[in-house]
Parts: sequence; structure tokens; C-alpha cells
Amino acid sequence: METSFIQAVDIKNALIHRMCYSFLRLSNCWRRHPTAKLNFVVVIACFVYFVFALHQVGQYVNSQDHRPDQSQRYRTGRGVYSVLIDDPLTVPEPPAGQNATVSSESHPTRSNIVYITLRSKRLKPAIIRGTVRPKARRKNGKKAKYWDSNALQSTIGKVGDTGDMSDHRGGLEWSQIGLEDFNSKIIKQLNAVDLVSSIRIYSGKAPPWLTKQDVDAMRFLAGSPITRISKLHSAESPNALLLESAADGPPRRNSSDHDPECQGRCGVIKRTVDMCEVFAFHLDRVLNLNMSLPAVGRRFQFLEGGQPCPVVLWDPSLSAVGGSTTPPVRLTWGAYQRLLKHRCWTKGLPPKPEWGCTDIHHYEWSKMALFDFLLQVYGRLDRGCCGFRPRPEDSCVRLSHHQGCANADEAPLAHIVRRKHDPRRLVFVNNKGFFDRDVDNLDFRLLTGIKELPDQAVSVLRGQHLRERLLQSLFLDQVYWESQGGRQGIEKLIDVIESRAKVLLTYINAHGIRVMNMK
Repeated sequence: METSFIQAVDIKNALIHRMCYSFLRLSNCWRRHPTAKLNFVVVIACFVYFVFALHQVGQYVNSQDHRPDQSQRYRTGRGVYSVLIDDPLTVPEPPAGQNATVSSESHPTRSNIVYITLRSKRLKPAIIRGTVRPKARRKNGKKAKYWDSNALQSTIGKVGDTGDMSDHRGGLEWSQIGLEDFNSKIIKQLNAVDLVSSIRIYSGKAPPWLTKQDVDAMRFLAGSPITRISKLHSAESPNALLLESAADGPPRRNSSDHDPECQGRCGVIKRTVDMCEVFAFHLDRVLNLNMSLPAVGRRFQFLEGGQPCPVVLWDPSLSAVGGSTTPPVRLTWGAYQRLLKHRCWTKGLPPKPEWGCTDIHHYEWSKMALFDFLLQVYGRLDRGCCGFRPRPEDSCVRLSHHQGCANADEAPLAHIVRRKHDPRRLVFVNNKGFFDRDVDNLDFRLLTGIKELPDQAVSVLRGQHLRERLLQSLFLDQVYWESQGGRQGIEKLIDVIESRAKVLLTYINAHGIRVMNMK
């Protein structure tokens, strides 16, 4: 090896000596020839040097293309993240916190280059009042009128959960429901039109989180013919209408039971301002909770000026805690906290009588708390709005429930509903959520006393597929999708849910909340 090194050094010195000798001879020739000849020789030498340099640069670029430096494998730009990959089957992961869309493109010289284009997320979700409405179209050259979010939220405050509907737009039509002449006229007009279901499933297969029963119920609610419309007399669904159809439905558990409200298959028609019921249903299924009733959007030309209304599946087996079909239980906030402390029915043994447990399983309260926090549904666990700063138009302030925060332990819970044949499980009804509440004014009182949360829901929140699944699920309901402003409006609603999910995950880590299987 040393001999080879010495020979290489000798060769290098010989080349240097020869180059110096050639340069001296060339300089002597320049002194003996005229100036024009010297200039011509200089030009030729510069041209040869330029060609040689260009060749060397080309070789360097080719070597860098075939062997990229590790520090230059990633080239970042604003909104775009390009990756050069030697192996087309190996795709590196994009930076954390960004969604990547992979697309393979042909290259003039290299066919194994994959570009990953990142879609930057919104830094701050839009503040939404109540719900998102599409802009009104211009008609007859008049100035277009747009939905005012503040006015819409004021309307929500007027109607409230149990408020009077007479001052709301379309209240006259709602008040006429029940009159025989009006009902027969409306039903005849509705059934005269060709009913087409607004549930769109193009692939022939619904998303896996929706069961066959869910899809069947959605199609029934969205486009079934109507045989009767009546006012609903229910404490859990005030100021709503009952839509009855003769369409075939799933058999009842006990055919001898007589339902005075519905003789066929029915759905509950609610106000336009309650369209969150539809979003809540899809969020419930995406999180694998399966505790909400199916709900869709449907237009009724005689209600709400033709604006879509949420229609929720009617379930005659529901009964409220403390109702006539269950042992009377007065469930207050203080009693609810004691239930959480004793973890009723989790140890496999009957709870002690002094604990005051109900038939509801302990895990059901954890599922409800997670669901209500994401949607900020305060009507169940925090009717008095004691856990956040309410607005004057909120129902808890208008109905003076907020004054009960001074004695919060005696505040009653509301809308705690279960089925008669399954008293251990809760059913989510009246899922009136709010998307206009900032992250600095969230109702953390909904999570008070909760020590465990369902892993099937938390895993979805921790993953990167919450937005994708919600978009795929909500797209099925065409009426609801369009009523919220299309994909742009739906994206804003999902922005709010994702921001609250991040806050919830931080809360879980900070308070040591256990994430466990609750199936």
C-alpha cells in the first residue's frame, strides 16, 4: 500500500513538472509571434477550459442526483413538503401534526420519485354562532340577504329548550298542526310529490361505523311517505312534531304493547335550530359510542319556510329516570357525584343500598361526559350553566336556571333517558350542542367526577382519522350537508370538534384519567 502511494505521488509531481514546462514554452512562443496570433491562442484556450468546466459540473450534478445527501433529502416549502425517495415502496412519514396526501408522478429520468403534498390546517377555527347557513341567492335583482350569525343565535335563545315557539319564523304553521283540515291538506301535498331519499351511498356499502339498522332508519326518516302528523306530548322532546308512516319497520319486542303516540313507524320533527342533532348522531357513531338515535335532515315546505329540519327516529321504549315505568329516582348533581364515587355495577356485585345507586352502569356516565364535552351539551348535566360563562340569550339564563348555581348540589339533571328493556344503558336525546363556544370558555363541569373514559372513543380522538370519518359519514346526508354550506361549512364544524378533542386529551393527561375498555 505504501509503494502504491509513493508511485501516485511521483506521477502527480511529474504531471506538475510537465505542465510547468509546457507553460514556459508557450510563453516563449507568445513573445516571438505577433499580437493577433497571441489573442487567437488565448481565445482557443478559454474555449477549451469552458468546455472542460461545463463537463465537470455536469458530472457533479449527476453524482448528486444519484446519491442525495441525507441533510438535503427533505425540501420544505410553504404548504408543500417534497421527499426524494430511493425506494418507491418506502414512503417516509410526514412531519407530525400534518395530513399528507401521497401522489406518485412520472419523472423524465427517475421513475421512483414520490411527492407528498401537505394540506396546511387552519391555525384558528372560525367562530360559529349556532350553525352554518348557506348564503341566500340573489333574486329579481334585489340585494342579497345573508344569514346573520348573531341574529340566528338570538333566535336560538328565543326558542330555547322549552321556550315559546310562537315568535319564531314559521310559528303559524307549527301552531296549525293538529287541525284536521290543515293536516290532510299538507299530507296530501307531501305525498303527491315524488319522494326521493336524500341519503346517498354511491358505493353500495355504508361506512363500517353505521349498522344496517342505522342506514335503514336514515332512509326511512329522509324519504318515507307520511300518513299522519301530530304534536308530540313528551317531556323529553317538547315543542316537536311526530311524523308517522305506514312503512314497514323492525318488529317491536312486545307486539302487545300499545303506543298511544305512534301506531306505525315514526320520527320526531324538531326545529331548524336543532340541526346539531344530525351532527351528534354521526359523531356518536364515529366514536363507537352507539348511544344516540338516528337523525337526518329533511325539508318540509310547510315548516320553517322550507328550511331543513332534523328528524329523529321515534323509540317508544325510551323512559326517563324517575318516570312511571322505572323506580322514582330524583337524580341531582350531588347524587350524581356520589354515583361516580361508588362506581356502581363495575365490580360485578350489587351495590350497597346506602350508596343510592340507580340501575345505570357506571361506564355510561363516562361516555355521556365525553360526548357532551365535545359538543358542549349542557342541558343534561349542567342545566344552570354553572361551568362556563353563559350569554344572556342562553336558555339557562332566560329560564333563571343559572341562579341555582349557588346551591349546585341540589341542581337536577335533565334528559337522562334509558330504554325500558335495557335500564343499564343510557340513550342520548336532545343533543343540542353549541359550536360557537371558544376553547377558553368550555364547560369543564361536565367532566367533574369522571375518572375513566372509553378507549374506543379516545383512540379515535388521538388518531388522525376523526376529520376523514366525519366527512365521510356526514356526506351521506345530502340535505344536512347542503344546509351547512357544503364541505366548507362542515370543515368549520369539524375544526371546532378537533380543537375541543385536543383540550380533552390534554385534560386526560393532566388529571390521570384512565382510558379503558367499556364495551
